[in-house]
Amino acid sequence: MAVWIKLARALAVVLATCIAAVAHAAPTDADLVDALRAGGFNIYFRHAQTDWSQADNIDTVEDTKRCDGAMVRQLSDEGRAASVRVGETIRALGIPVGEVLASPYCRTMETATLMDVGEVRATDDLMNLRSARFVGGRDAVIERARALLASAPAEGTNTILVAHGNVARNATPVYPGEAEGVVFRPDGAGGFEVFARITPARWGELARSFGGQ
Repeated sequence: MAVWIKLARALAVVLATCIAAVAHAAPTDADLVDALRAGGFNIYFRHAQTDWSQADNIDTVEDTKRCDGAMVRQLSDEGRAASVRVGETIRALGIPVGEVLASPYCRTMETATLMDVGEVRATDDLMNLRSARFVGGRDAVIERARALLASAPAEGTNTILVAHGNVARNATPVYPGEAEGVVFRPDGAGGFEVFARITPARWGELARSFGGQ
């Protein structure tokens, strides 16, 4: 019994240390904005809010690109407005953007396009996992998505990636909400770490506090 008590105490210490480390690592809003202005991050957005009365009915890889709500779930008016606001905030904060990559789905391409922070390039490396069978399978897409997140952006810029919740959930430690941005920092050794999470509401707070500075 004494051994189990000691083990439980040791595990509690380790857990407390990990929690403290995570809390200590979370940047303040000011530090976050300064870091993003310096570049070097991959910012992964889940597409903005969608119309959940619609459903994906995909039979071929070409179907993923369709912007017909009768076949593929599309952005809602709320999602379109959120995409515009996030892009306005990125520009107002002076956050430099290099590449903008998106899953070929209409809802991800439209999110990235409405953000208006750079030319958008579609890539199967961020394909919705429900359609991964068309582009090499789930494991291949997950591996390629991780490789993108581990890649260093061009010096002094950040890379924007717009994709799906299921890709993030399987390729990273987080499951973002619609229109949420997750800031990943490449570790230089083939991996990456979560630096910050930015909800649509937090983007608005950052814009009000630091926009134009």
